[in-house]
Amino acid sequence: MTSARHPTLQALSIPNLRRLLIARFASRFARALVAAMLSYHLFIVTESYAALGLLGLIEFLPIIPVSLLGGVLADRFDRRALLMGANVAALAGALALAWVGAEAPSLVWGLFGMAFLLAIVEGFAAPASSALLPSLVPRAIFQNATVVSSGVSNAAFISGPIAMGFLVEPFGFGAPYALAAVSYLASIGSLALLRAPRIAGGPGRVSWRAVREGIAFVWRNQPILGSITLDMLAVIFAGAAALLPVYAEEILEVGPQGYGLLRASIGVGTFSMALVLMTLRPFARPGRALLVSVLFFGLATIVFGFSRSLPLSLAAMALAGMADQISMTTRSVILQLSTPDALRGRVSAVNMIFIGASNELGEAESGFLASLTGAVFSVVAGGAVCLGVVGWISARMPELRSYRPVAVDPEGG
Repeated sequence: MTSARHPTLQALSIPNLRRLLIARFASRFARALVAAMLSYHLFIVTESYAALGLLGLIEFLPIIPVSLLGGVLADRFDRRALLMGANVAALAGALALAWVGAEAPSLVWGLFGMAFLLAIVEGFAAPASSALLPSLVPRAIFQNATVVSSGVSNAAFISGPIAMGFLVEPFGFGAPYALAAVSYLASIGSLALLRAPRIAGGPGRVSWRAVREGIAFVWRNQPILGSITLDMLAVIFAGAAALLPVYAEEILEVGPQGYGLLRASIGVGTFSMALVLMTLRPFARPGRALLVSVLFFGLATIVFGFSRSLPLSLAAMALAGMADQISMTTRSVILQLSTPDALRGRVSAVNMIFIGASNELGEAESGFLASLTGAVFSVVAGGAVCLGVVGWISARMPELRSYRPVAVDPEGG
């Protein structure tokens, strides 16, 4: 295969995909800025591990109802328009946080309130964003398009926390939020230029029956159910992101710039692995690759938990990010290539609920357990549980281990 025909280059030659990538970078850079800043802001103001856990819980509360509704909307209306509307709302939220950070940095209820509202916005946006990508590229190069998209997102997740770390000290708490607002504006501009195809099957009713169709499809499909369950349980127990402020301030003693580097190191790992995956052919057995990647994620988490060295901690987080990139890629392939386009919004919504549970409930679990036992025990025990989860899912869901991508009816009939 010549370089001119490489699937990654084919994907990048599609104008609509390039516009989506620009929009994703801008919005996810903004989201990474806000997420990193909210955690750090809360910890500095409250000096409480439990506050970090409460933040994760608050961000999880709207995930289930909002994501289910967002999934139906993504299968009924223009996905591009839904994303633009969500970015406008996120822009307003970032501006509100910029005001709080500059004028009332100790207004804790304001931080929690905006975190809740931004979680609602993300719940509406995520299914449309996930379902839009497969409609822009041919099926044969979808994995490569997914990796490119992940690489772009990871570049945003790297640069966002680093920018936050260098902005806070000289310019104050409001500056990262203000930069996030500018980035959301750039995302809106790029989405305005994108032309997305019509949804297969056309518009339909927004109803509970439509929601049930998506849930039933996931429940019947063991590779999809297994992949999202594995990710949810692994990250709930092994995710260390919520405790990074604690490690930066109390264990490693590296301050806000070190915190930014720790937060960004996960993205460094995912970005570097995305570059590697861009050069490879699609996985023949993505389910098997997913199981192995989560195993390494758990091991990297254990190493990070025991580390007292910033370089070792950064390396462990980067390894966790590399494993997470493989997990995200294989999970996306299993999910999107097993789902008809007419159901992609609703199936993506179920996936987003599992992701929300893993991220937000994982942060809550980490924060509350750390408040009872200590940060180190919380992280190390979580990594050990993750290893057990891999073995359990592998034994209980053999169709995930042996999964190979197969054709689906694009109309969902």
